Amino acid sequence: MHLLRHLLCVTALVWPLASGAADAPDCSRPLSLALHDHGLLYSSQTGEGIDKDFADELARRSGCKIKLSVLPRARIWQLIESGALDFSLSGITNQQRERFAAFAWYFANKYYLLVRNDVGALTLADFERNPALRLGVIRSFRYSPTANRLVDRLDASARVSYATHLDPLYQVLLDNRVQAMIIEPFDYPTLETTRIRAQTQILEFDDPPVPHGLIMSKKSLPEAQQAAWRALVDDMRADGTVRRIFEKYFKPELALAMTRF
Repeated sequence: MHLLRHLLCVTALVWPLASGAADAPDCSRPLSLALHDHGLLYSSQTGEGIDKDFADELARRSGCKIKLSVLPRARIWQLIESGALDFSLSGITNQQRERFAAFAWYFANKYYLLVRNDVGALTLADFERNPALRLGVIRSFRYSPTANRLVDRLDASARVSYATHLDPLYQVLLDNRVQAMIIEPFDYPTLETTRIRAQTQILEFDDPPVPHGLIMSKKSLPEAQQAAWRALVDDMRADGTVRRIFEKYFKPELALAMTRF
């Protein structure tokens, strides 16, 4: 009788822990993850980048087979929404995306406006007030709140030019077909090139850092699996893995600031 009572007590203690624990990632089928070509996040030329390292670590820790592809950002969001793609990386949320995507945050960063020196815009307001000035952005990219409002207002006035990825934007900026573009820390190496540095200045949006994360398709991954992958990403943050990945590409102080939020 005493033994039975003891077993019942142990079961009562263990059951809530077991029932509340996150499921492990389900590796019963191959999973799909799309990268996008964007500065230090991923380079198609080198096959390297922060998001590639992050994806490799997701596969290693989960034990799942994850098939990688490289797609334009606009196409990625379409496939995530339809359920034809399981994951992408370095995504930010908004009200529309919350309907079809879940997120597991692993870094945060600020956005800046890169402006040609010869347009005479010393502030964001200066740039917006001049109807002759155009902004270049990547299609389907969203930014921080102030940056998004600027994009939307200029787009309503037909003052936005769109590209599929980063390199064409730099070229049209240098050719003076657009006079500004929105950048983030992953773009810093290109900014150090002589032509870009000599012809531009950086204006800061007065917004806090924006969280970025693993994008999960709600249509292809049930809530329990979203929680499992979120727990895996949280473990990567907690044990310093995410910070170490960022330190491969940034100075330690910037890597720490971006991954501790």
